[in-house]
Amino acid sequence: MGVWQKEIISVILLLLVVVIVGAMTGHLILMIFLLMLGIIIRLTTQINRFEKWISTGGRSKYPKAKGIWEEIYYHVYRLKKQDKNRKKKLSKMIDQFRQSTEALPDAAIVLGVNDEIDWANKAAREVFGLHKSDIGQRIPNLIRFPDFIRYLKSGNYKDSVILPSPINSRITLEVRVIPYGAGLRLLLAQDITQLKKMERMRKDFVANVSHELRTPLTVLKGYLETLQDMDDEQSPLLTNSFKQMQGQTERMQHLVDDLLLLTRLETQQKKTQCVDVPALLNQICSEIEALESATKRIELTLETAAHIVGEEQELRSAFTNLLGNALKYSNPNTLVKLRWHQEQGSVVLTIEDEGEGISKSDIPRITERFYRVETKRITKVTGTGLGLAIVKHVLMRHDAHLDITSELGKGSCFSCSFPDKRICN
Repeated sequence: MGVWQKEIISVILLLLVVVIVGAMTGHLILMIFLLMLGIIIRLTTQINRFEKWISTGGRSKYPKAKGIWEEIYYHVYRLKKQDKNRKKKLSKMIDQFRQSTEALPDAAIVLGVNDEIDWANKAAREVFGLHKSDIGQRIPNLIRFPDFIRYLKSGNYKDSVILPSPINSRITLEVRVIPYGAGLRLLLAQDITQLKKMERMRKDFVANVSHELRTPLTVLKGYLETLQDMDDEQSPLLTNSFKQMQGQTERMQHLVDDLLLLTRLETQQKKTQCVDVPALLNQICSEIEALESATKRIELTLETAAHIVGEEQELRSAFTNLLGNALKYSNPNTLVKLRWHQEQGSVVLTIEDEGEGISKSDIPRITERFYRVETKRITKVTGTGLGLAIVKHVLMRHDAHLDITSELGKGSCFSCSFPDKRICN
């Protein structure tokens, strides 16, 4: 029999006794009133004891009681004990998390809804110069770099931001914010000083070697032209050797020029102007038709007269590379279509060919330096493997992106999308 059933039976039996005694004595109403008063006093006393016990957090052993109140005390005590065990486990997990993140080489900071610091690991305290007393402070008040503050306010955390350490300008940090939970964010900072140093060394090496190669290549090319002029074509072997040497020299010259252009794109500051893209495209098409005998192969459609803010020579180089590739990797009898038009939120140049196409596995890699798609061709196609890398860098400097769609045997379409904010008059 349950406790509640016993409690109800006890009340019913007590009520019957009171009714019988009241009927016998003639004081039925008084006896029932006294019974109700006794029950109320007992309940009030028990509630008071329960309130005093629970107000202390229920830490101590619960008071002695009988019947239903003993069950209530027991259940509450058990819930409190279970809650205490859960808190211990949670506290242990948090301690383990903090110990593990303390051992991380990368800085980690937990930010609250209002950019306040909730927690930071040892690496964060070292590279950002934070102290334990900074907990609760807003991080923009402690890290005051404009790029970082703009990045934090933007709410767009797909990319990272590069900034120097506030306490050591020789340390370069890559900072990334990861949102989680209800308005909470995890700030991660990685020391990329060595990576930046190696990247700078690579750029310097490429620039220096390219500059040093230009002079001997120019001299070599000059002597080869002189020897070709002196060749009486009496020896086919000698004539063919001169032609191959001349071709390889020109290839090396193009490679050096492309490497120098990439170096300039990576290191020089932007010099922008309002570029007349329709006029530029007309000029590029005319020049390529004249140089490569591609008359009637190029179809240019100008659906908008939009100009964009940019660097004309860089855009010329990118557009020329794309058009040259489309002509180079497609059949001489096919058409290459250029279309300058506006879409929602952007102005776009599309270059479409009916060439051999690119496999899906190669598309993500074709903008890498020196990457060449391995395809069996009847005629070997020459190139430096830097054209699309130059295109990618130029578009990045113009806040634009390159979209490539292609199907093997059916051709390719390269789209350069510039944001509307780049449009000028």
